[in-house]
Amino acid sequence: MDIQNKRLDNDQFYSQRKEVLAQWPTGKDVDLEEAVAYHKAMPENRQFSKKLLDAKRDRRTLVQPRAGVPVLEEHIKLMQYLEKYGEADLLPSTIDSYTRQNRHEEAENGISESIRLGRAMLNGFPAVNHGVAKCRQVIESVNVPMQVRHGTPDARLLTEITLAGGFSSYEGGGISYNLPYCKNIPMERTIRDWQYTDRLVGIYEEMGVSINREPFGPLTGTLVPPCISHAAAVIEALLAAEQGVKNITVGYGQCGNLVQDVAAIRTLEELTEEYLHKYGYNDVQVTTVLHQWMGGFPADEAMAFGVISFGSVIAALSKATKVIVKTPHEAIGIPTMEANAEGLRCTKQVVNMLYDQELKDASLEAENEIIRQETRAIVDKCFELGNGDIAVGVCRGVEAGVLDVPFAPCRANAGLMLPCRDNNGAVRILEPGNLPFSKELLDFHREKIEERAKAEKRQASFQMVVDDVYAIGKGKLVGRPKY
Repeated sequence: MDIQNKRLDNDQFYSQRKEVLAQWPTGKDVDLEEAVAYHKAMPENRQFSKKLLDAKRDRRTLVQPRAGVPVLEEHIKLMQYLEKYGEADLLPSTIDSYTRQNRHEEAENGISESIRLGRAMLNGFPAVNHGVAKCRQVIESVNVPMQVRHGTPDARLLTEITLAGGFSSYEGGGISYNLPYCKNIPMERTIRDWQYTDRLVGIYEEMGVSINREPFGPLTGTLVPPCISHAAAVIEALLAAEQGVKNITVGYGQCGNLVQDVAAIRTLEELTEEYLHKYGYNDVQVTTVLHQWMGGFPADEAMAFGVISFGSVIAALSKATKVIVKTPHEAIGIPTMEANAEGLRCTKQVVNMLYDQELKDASLEAENEIIRQETRAIVDKCFELGNGDIAVGVCRGVEAGVLDVPFAPCRANAGLMLPCRDNNGAVRILEPGNLPFSKELLDFHREKIEERAKAEKRQASFQMVVDDVYAIGKGKLVGRPKY
């Protein structure tokens, strides 16, 4: 296996860099030293890392949408609207699907067609095509920090252009932007390509500019047990830290049980810091993000606001550093900017109301401990499979089903583990596949699911999984036989 968790040396990095910047004409406009100077001259209100650390210190939860359109002027208009009328604390530029696949000629055609037809013909902002100068126009059009959100297996050129363009946070990773997004790309390749991205961020750090990095927490987004997304986040944090990243936001997608979700966010920060310190990365700052419900949404807008509000409660009570906000148009398609702003204002109202409140529940520590044990079992087994090298170990772990993401399209993923909810709506494991759990943990999950099966007077089966996938869209959390 031609990969290891070792910092890329300068010869490795800069020989790659020539090839990366030559992939599209806008690459020629990237000047690393000039980009560093641009970031250093940036006012503090546009610096992502600083705003996150300030929020963590104050135990405040920042709100951030998803948003992006192809035409520069319309994208700026959207960002300004979400800042002003959505009261967004942080803003994204969500990247289009062609750019995610490095299909820049088609992205260029999409920009032209969007201008010609007067409507968006791409599902995001093609930052590579727009280039450094136009990215800076976006950055300078608002007064809050901006992040690149995408879904790109090979994000090297996108990273170069957007960081030089002034974005101060960058999402994704070699696990989280492979297994949920790709079919045939080997894990070794995405891990290697993301080492380049993390090394570039590390170089900015060494030159005095802190860029925030955020692994994509929700993975496939529906019924992902906390231990699975936690293990992926911890491993991506370790891979990033090795390349010199110093500011990392680890994420989790809301599952729907209040106690489990609060426990998940709290243990995610704890476990990430535990493993970073264990392996000698003692100067990395860790923050958290809660993604509001990533599964099916009700088509009814009032019901959709209920789902958004519940996610906001979880973000606030868990003291997540930020929350990624959904919109009341989630079941319909791409939201209007007005609907996007409404989701933001709804979320901000809830997190502000709950700022001074704490969740203290007798079952919370028990849930914390379950998540700790499960996550450590997966991460430690990956280290074992890699003979101490986590880059090697996670590739082998995915192949073996030790880290197994439910409903992932990637052929590298084992796809043996199946989750479903217990009688209280917490996500448990129906079929463990090859997860490296102790007998006690396996018995715990079996008992929880049997408790539900008994209450519903049916056998524990795959039908529970199907019912749970569709439940929230139908107005429930647990997929009971009768609604």
